Amino acid sequence: MLILGIDPGSTLIGYGLIEDLGDILKPVDYGVLKIKEKDPIKKINELNKRFGEILKKHRIDQVGVEKLFFSKNKKTAIEVAQAKGAILLLLQQKGMRVYEFTPNQVKQSVTGYGNADKLAVAKMVEKILNIENINEDNTADALAVAITTASAIKNPVGF
Repeated sequence: MLILGIDPGSTLIGYGLIEDLGDILKPVDYGVLKIKEKDPIKKINELNKRFGEILKKHRIDQVGVEKLFFSKNKKTAIEVAQAKGAILLLLQQKGMRVYEFTPNQVKQSVTGYGNADKLAVAKMVEKILNIENINEDNTADALAVAITTASAIKNPVGF
């Protein structure tokens, strides 16, 4: 089963695709989409096009997306919400099931501690997927969302 994890952002959107082989999780494709457009409408169009390419390239079975959490910057919150909305619309149009998780649920699932810092999450993602040196927080977060999605599918009671 191929599971895509998404860490939405206004200009940097992390994605992580893993394969759930039952007893192990294997990384397939991951990275960060860097959206260069400044105009909000063009930005959403670029995001839609680039995510569409990922969806065409892989036969994705399930998708997990991190829920938004903001406390201060309203402008950034709006931009991230717009990006997430564009992603969710694209996924809906493709008929994909989407799971959503709070940042604390993802941290709890991956590290066992809901308030873990980004470094702890990245290190556990590297360990679980047997990869080294994830250089981008957005990539580590997206892979963590994919891992959490795999866990939620296997054990929905905990989510």
